[in-house]
Amino acid sequence: MTAIQNITPADRAMMARAIQLAEAAANIGEVPIGAVVYHTETGDILAEGSNTRETRRDPCGHAELIAIRAACERIGDWRLNHCSLAVTLEPCPMCAGAIVNARVGRVLYGADDPKAGAVRSLYTLLEDTRLNHRCTVIPGVEREACAEMLTAFFRALRDRRS
Repeated sequence: MTAIQNITPADRAMMARAIQLAEAAANIGEVPIGAVVYHTETGDILAEGSNTRETRRDPCGHAELIAIRAACERIGDWRLNHCSLAVTLEPCPMCAGAIVNARVGRVLYGADDPKAGAVRSLYTLLEDTRLNHRCTVIPGVEREACAEMLTAFFRALRDRRS
């Protein structure tokens, strides 16, 4: 059984929500990345995030960091080992570090990031045995939809600039 077959209906619903958040981010000029932190067993959403780097002029304004911070604040603990994170793009090294530090139990992501991906593309930080936490990784959930959203966003951005 492959990892993509191990996703639940709740996982698919959370990725659909992450895609909605990414689309909303694109509508205000942000790179279309959305993230949802939810309880793995119950499917209850704890927090959501979308990129805010442009609007807040914050290099740390990544969807994953925003969602992780909000989830920790909501539950009153920095440990999210009972949680899953659904995100539309493979996390970067900064976000992967936050995922490890927050002890997130599972990460599902949509599109691969060959330029900055720290989960499978360039690095495997979430499964690195040298670190004190590893999480389950489920890549490629709604891969085509997530990749197309990013491709369309950057195509439109290039067209506006030329």
